[in-house]
Amino acid sequence: MPTTTMTQKLPRVLRFSDLLLLTLGSVIGSGIFIVPATVLTQTGGVLWLALLVWAIGGVLSLLGALTYAELAAMKPESGGLYVFIRDAFGSSIAFLYGWAMILVITSATVAALAVAFSAYLRELVALSPGAMKAVAVIMIVAIAAINVLGTRRSANLQNVTTAIKVGAILLMSVVLLMRGHGLSEPAAALPVAGGSILTAIGAAMLGVLWAYEGWHFITFSAGEVIDPQKNFARGIIVGTASLIAIYLLANIAYVAALGIQRSAGSERIAAEAVSQIVGSGAGKLIALAILVSMFSAANATVLTASRVFFAMARDGLFFERLAAVHPRYQTPAFAIIACCAWAAILAASGTFQQLLTYVVFVGWAFYALGAASIFYYRRSAPDAPRPFRVPGYPWTPALFIVTAAAIDLNTVMLQPAQTAIGIGLVLLGIPVYWYWRRKSKEAYAS
Repeated sequence: MPTTTMTQKLPRVLRFSDLLLLTLGSVIGSGIFIVPATVLTQTGGVLWLALLVWAIGGVLSLLGALTYAELAAMKPESGGLYVFIRDAFGSSIAFLYGWAMILVITSATVAALAVAFSAYLRELVALSPGAMKAVAVIMIVAIAAINVLGTRRSANLQNVTTAIKVGAILLMSVVLLMRGHGLSEPAAALPVAGGSILTAIGAAMLGVLWAYEGWHFITFSAGEVIDPQKNFARGIIVGTASLIAIYLLANIAYVAALGIQRSAGSERIAAEAVSQIVGSGAGKLIALAILVSMFSAANATVLTASRVFFAMARDGLFFERLAAVHPRYQTPAFAIIACCAWAAILAASGTFQQLLTYVVFVGWAFYALGAASIFYYRRSAPDAPRPFRVPGYPWTPALFIVTAAAIDLNTVMLQPAQTAIGIGLVLLGIPVYWYWRRKSKEAYAS
């Protein structure tokens, strides 16, 4: 595969519709089909309280989306959040974010979706454990090939798969609401997690934020957006706001089908709700919708997050080859291949789950830093063109930062051992950073 110069840029091919569907596709994976039962249990089976948690999680994501909308519209470069952190806090902190993305967040997320895909495929066909691993790896290889062959091609596929899964969720919700009677049942008397409403909200919020995870991914592709000053802000804001509506509707629909008690106790709430209303054979339809959903989420992750590796290589902090733009396909081909190769190894070895548990909470610390960079840009570049300005500044980004910090603090208190390991894995990137920095200086001097 021929290499290109470091100055060649990725073509701008993503439109508003692509950004909207990419936001939805990045976020909606398997969470909305599973997490609602856990949230209901933790909130004591009180529907309004469960919906409040989903709304708070959505509003928090929206605060972040509003903040990132200004940043990406002002500085539409490949790498997004990585670039914001680099400019405001230095290349070392930005590298640690990229390191966490490379080592775990991106790769383990794709691996988890691929393995879950193979597990749900067993609802339709019989698979041995070995065959399941093979399916997971094949899925990742297919996604890599699609993304290497063209951003426009990958975006088109993303649009189709996202439209299918969103359509399936909306259709399912309407049918369950029209035919279900669970909303008229008396509330369940379940214990509230931690014994208080605030503690229950805090406990349930972790699962909800996991279900919302990924709304910021399109910032990584800001350098490929057509007319980013106009389209980026609209895409991320409308997409994130739509997620809130979709998630609230699905939660109400599940309870309409099953009632509070059964909903809270269900391990497969979506499949059970549809089976209750439509019939037992409908479980396969839900399995098919989840398969499309997980493939779509994995494709969106690769399409966006590989641009972080591309940006790091352009800064001289990763393998130079990953900074190349393929001369024929106009994609960061080697960055995509590297991202998917490590994900395939994790999927085949089955080591991704613990890594993901250890490190994902660290992502929220970096999300807060990314949002905090808005204060740096407002101070250092007050006259820079800002086609979109975050409403409620400085309170909007400040509230997002404080809440993100509170989430991380709560996680540290609840899971001290796991968070310590996660922090340790991220800090392992420090000697790697110094190695690449020294290598980059030597290359520049020569």
